[in-house]
Amino acid sequence: MARLDSIYAKLPVWAQHAAATAYGAYWKRLRFGGSFAAEVRGFASRDRAARKVLEQVQRNKLREVLGVCATHVPYYKSVWSRDQLRAANDGTLGELPLLEKEPLRVEPLRFIRDDVDARPKIVFHSSGSTGTPIASHWTLEELRRAMALREVRSAGWAGVSFKMPRATFSGRLVEPDPESAGPFYRYNASERQVYLSPFHLRAETAPKYLEALERHGVQWLTGYAVSYYLLARFILQGKLRVPPLKAVVTTSEKTTVEMRRVMESAFGCRVFEEYSTVESALFASECEHGALHVSPDACVVEILRPDRSPCEPGESGEVVATCLIRDYQPFVRFRLGDVAKWSPDRCACGREMPVIQEVLGRTEDVVVGPDGRQMVRFHGVFTDQPHVRLGQVVQESANRIRLKVVCAEGFGEGDERDLRARVRQRLGAGVEVIVERVDRIPLSPAGKFQAVISALGPKT
Repeated sequence: MARLDSIYAKLPVWAQHAAATAYGAYWKRLRFGGSFAAEVRGFASRDRAARKVLEQVQRNKLREVLGVCATHVPYYKSVWSRDQLRAANDGTLGELPLLEKEPLRVEPLRFIRDDVDARPKIVFHSSGSTGTPIASHWTLEELRRAMALREVRSAGWAGVSFKMPRATFSGRLVEPDPESAGPFYRYNASERQVYLSPFHLRAETAPKYLEALERHGVQWLTGYAVSYYLLARFILQGKLRVPPLKAVVTTSEKTTVEMRRVMESAFGCRVFEEYSTVESALFASECEHGALHVSPDACVVEILRPDRSPCEPGESGEVVATCLIRDYQPFVRFRLGDVAKWSPDRCACGREMPVIQEVLGRTEDVVVGPDGRQMVRFHGVFTDQPHVRLGQVVQESANRIRLKVVCAEGFGEGDERDLRARVRQRLGAGVEVIVERVDRIPLSPAGKFQAVISALGPKT
């Protein structure tokens, strides 16, 4: 991927648009072809199912996934005790240990079932929001199932569809030149999708983002919550005109009450929150009544006390997830690093899916460039860094970034050079980048890991 990024960076803008379209056409075929339509029908048919029906579907899927783990996944076969393997074959989740991120980071291939040869091989890398990037491996059918879930329960609940023109904020280096005067987007004509650069956002550039939305008839927005919040602030401050939009579907960070108020005021439409992970370990989405529903046919979500007992509604606890839509590299009782609480109330929408009252701890500090640009998800600099065990971004000033790195075996000068280059590609060549090798990175006073700490910029 690094080689392709290097080639992309050397192309003229028109050719980068063409590359984005070719890239989009490839992924459109993968994500929305074959079994996608059937998966959409399946999730839609269960959208209004009774609680007992959903619970039975969940039990059946859980038994299948745990049986695969006990029989065909090398990691679980070697780590689980005889009693735990028996519990897995019986479909008993509560007797199994919690899964930490470190084994997944170090040995992701040991979590892949040994009786399936996935072709094509599909791999996604998390950006390491808890400092630990993870590679997740998928089959083609799993990818389509996950996209069908988003089509029905994320886009669909917001009144939009992936078939409509959309714009996306993600971790892609859309515009490789940190000093670029624009444009700050590339267009995927295959999906009528505008890729927005999260690394060039500032008051002076905001109008160009809106021009891209209007030029390509964008009907809805999806992606990084904080990037859309920052753009919305610039819109309100500059009293900029926004083309008509149907919805904003936020991902990756918690959408706070203030963020929602600002975005809805600026974009003139409803904001819907999606709570999920790159690995699809968990999926929850916001309905038209504003409740965040967990999809029980896609995952098992537990909210646990420190003693591992389940929390009561309204009680905050650790989020642990078991994925039910992927069994090629199954994640069982995966510790996400998030804190949340169940709602004690049923939703007025009538859906009988569990409701999360609040997700805590999914916001992060904003990194501010020397020219005022504001960026989130900056911990993406650690993606595809096999020799980084844990990483933290600390912005000490507008011109100085410190990267604290807990090193894995093999970390060397080449890794340091790559990290410095990644930071400067986002912030400019004049930024001082200090790579500090440390034995450990302390938690915050609240006991949470902070992937990004900045002395500058707005806190969300």
